[in-house]
Amino acid sequence: MGKRWLGLLAAGLLAVGALVVPAAPAMAAPTFKVPFPCGQSWSGQTRTNHSPAYSIDFNRTDDLGDPVVASAPGTVDRVTDLGGTSYGKYVRISHAGGYHTYYAHLNGFNVSVGQAVGYGKVIGWVGSTGGSTGPHLHYEQRLNGADIQVRFNGALALYWGTKSYSSDNGCSSSSGSGTVNTSGTALTVRSGPGTGYAAVGTVADGTRVTIQCQTSGTSVTGTYGTSTIWDRIGSGRFIADAYVYTGYDGYIPGLPRC
Repeated sequence: MGKRWLGLLAAGLLAVGALVVPAAPAMAAPTFKVPFPCGQSWSGQTRTNHSPAYSIDFNRTDDLGDPVVASAPGTVDRVTDLGGTSYGKYVRISHAGGYHTYYAHLNGFNVSVGQAVGYGKVIGWVGSTGGSTGPHLHYEQRLNGADIQVRFNGALALYWGTKSYSSDNGCSSSSGSGTVNTSGTALTVRSGPGTGYAAVGTVADGTRVTIQCQTSGTSVTGTYGTSTIWDRIGSGRFIADAYVYTGYDGYIPGLPRC
């Protein structure tokens, strides 16, 4: 009887997607884009005496008040004014996998803490606040708090020197789509890309979903084999790609990473 009871208990813990595991594997970096509107070109400078070392200062002619946009989907977790010191007015965005981006010396803010943002969302305007000696955008990418070398569309920025960067940020509202296939059972929607995240709803079998971006997380065995890919179908809403027919074996080509 004891073994039978334990077996039933284990079965009851199963959710469509996989067993709950204590930790998820490291997620791939988001696809970061140049933090300015589509089609614009900006001069980006890196230098060894910059603080932190891998940050980039962006400039162009008459750039005071020009819009600054989110370089990847995420959630605004800091909107701060340090006055006449350091970053001055700055915004920080939290992205999946422990990544953050910083936007400093802004002239003003266009977002608030807790706000979800996507590509092309204006978060503020170029300024000269804080310790700045002239209008520019100070931009950083960090992983688990550590300053890292900046990449745009997966390509490493120039270290060290000045380079012109052209933006494709927000040029299209690219998204993918797929059909949930669970052979009848509703698919669990999670708050993050893994079975260890909280369940926040379900999606019925046969539902056509819009996929905003994809990332890696807990490995799941489903209708279409075993996969670590998770599909974001809304803010804080992820489903296991192993149960979604997208027409591709792996990541959807051209779709952003979360």
